Amino acid sequence: MKDARVIFAGTPEFARVSLAALAESGVTPELVLTQPDRPSGRGKRMTASPVKRYAEEHGIAVMQPPTLRDASVQAELSALKPDVMIVAAYGLILPQDVLDIPASGCINVHASLLPRWRGAAPIQAAILAGDESSGISLMSMTAGLDCGPVYLSESVALTDDETAGSLHDRLATLGGELLVANLGDILERRITPVEQDEAAACYAGKVQKQDAELDWSRSAEELQRQVRAYNPVPGAFFFAPSNGAHGGDPLRIKCWRAERISCAQAQPGTVLASGHDGVVIACGRDALNLLELQLPGKRRIAAREFSAQLDLVGRVLG
Repeated sequence: MKDARVIFAGTPEFARVSLAALAESGVTPELVLTQPDRPSGRGKRMTASPVKRYAEEHGIAVMQPPTLRDASVQAELSALKPDVMIVAAYGLILPQDVLDIPASGCINVHASLLPRWRGAAPIQAAILAGDESSGISLMSMTAGLDCGPVYLSESVALTDDETAGSLHDRLATLGGELLVANLGDILERRITPVEQDEAAACYAGKVQKQDAELDWSRSAEELQRQVRAYNPVPGAFFFAPSNGAHGGDPLRIKCWRAERISCAQAQPGTVLASGHDGVVIACGRDALNLLELQLPGKRRIAAREFSAQLDLVGRVLG
């Protein structure tokens, strides 16, 4: 396996972990593909991806084409005569002309138990749906979206307090481990990929900021999942009066940690209590107790401190 000519394609931290696992196992890619630098942070400074930073720190060649449909880019990839291309959260579509370049095809490290949760946000989707498990699938890539045959999968159980951040980190590590442990067998064709069951396929679309707004008409169980699924990005949020009274510009408040509690039925959005033990808000079913919150432009704080700064008891949030 160490003699294999590998191209690696990936962009975020999830992909960097797989790249590092490969390199540490003695498989150094001939080339790394990653998305172009993007503006980031309050200053909108151009920032390299985690994959690019790792590659440059370890002397691995990097290309950042805005598309892989360019004939000149395809020619450069073909000239390397790769045995395999490994793809992890790259973020660009691989056209058929690129999929056909590596002698042994392209392998995708995907953060779900395919065919469940194809698409851009499988980690968030698993938490939102209340899945009891998630995992990593090593898939042979085809032109369709995450629909190629699967070499193997390994699952992990989801905890009751699982966040997208914690699950991301666990799956990133597992993805690197599975890739290193099985790449040789895949290249030697000792593992035969199995076609996915199309009838069981689910799609997880790209997360939009508005997806994270809490709708109090939904059940507390659903909203608690939402808080966990959008922690750390983009962060679940709701709007509340700025001074605890009617009128004034509403505040966009983020919630980072919450729990479902049973309560008598009340109008959804009603703030039932606020204090040391949390900020309790009535939902379509039961209530959500907010434990860690963040006012605009401020740090995250516990409910006790939040309640001392903003009294919302008795108000009905929209």
